[in-house]
Amino acid sequence: MKEIEIRALMPEMEEAYLDFFDHRAFSDGSPYYPCYCNAFNLRKDEIDRMREAGTEGWKQALRESAAQMVREGRIRGYLAFADGIAIGWCNANDRMMYCRVGEFDLDDVPEDAEPDCKRPGQIKSIVCFEISPDYRGKGIATQLLNRVCIDARAEGYDYVEAYPTEGVKPSLAFTGPKTLYEKMEFTEYARTGNRIIMRKQLS
Repeated sequence: MKEIEIRALMPEMEEAYLDFFDHRAFSDGSPYYPCYCNAFNLRKDEIDRMREAGTEGWKQALRESAAQMVREGRIRGYLAFADGIAIGWCNANDRMMYCRVGEFDLDDVPEDAEPDCKRPGQIKSIVCFEISPDYRGKGIATQLLNRVCIDARAEGYDYVEAYPTEGVKPSLAFTGPKTLYEKMEFTEYARTGNRIIMRKQLS
């Protein structure tokens, strides 16, 4: 396999981020397309307004919103590169930056929810993995997860938290499978229906 480089998303990487979501993310007929992985950061009323523009208008609005969020540093996470091309993504940010976490349907967006943490810098949340179809099953999500944990510890976070859902086909499980987190020493913290909160204590 080609050597994989993991890079933390920076504002100057806007073009690489958009190129990944335009050309490789969800390119296998996934129902999550179009997606630019910013709906976690958008209020429900913002998403509802975007949907009023129709399919093409909705896609363009999501893209423009994501580009702005990358430039402003509101979307955080890591891109995986092979030969200089982005082929994987992990959305990881302070829990207080998200309006919602866990699996959800863009056609039925849940209401905004207050984060279950007391302060910024307490929980680093992982809300999405997406790997280009040609690179799946090669351990890239594990590399991304490992980098999230290393950096979260260095940044002084108490926990890294993730939100896998049981009963979802692997190709549709954008929050990552429970087994991914278990092998990185995450443990089950809580569960609501099919959604599991997995945590790794760092301090």
